Amino acid sequence: MVWNIVIPIVTLILGLVGGFFIGVYYLRKQLEKMQSDPEALQKMAKQMGYNLNGKQMQRAQQMMKNQQFSKNQPGTRRNQGRRK
Repeated sequence: MVWNIVIPIVTLILGLVGGFFIGVYYLRKQLEKMQSDPEALQKMAKQMGYNLNGKQMQRAQQMMKNQQFSKNQPGTRRNQGRRK
């Protein structure tokens, strides 16, 4: 009787956790692919409502190259926001 409640809950939790990690892996691979493909980066920007010119595209690509999407990189952000 109790197992009819516990097993679906455990299965749901494991599915959510597994789906999250699969999604993160897929997103990282897509971002790595976009680093070397300016057309994909331009398409993503248009989907988000931005129209990037050449200089902005170069800056975005440079930012993505500086931001390595590897597993052993800490998730810290630097120089985000205004300087005081």
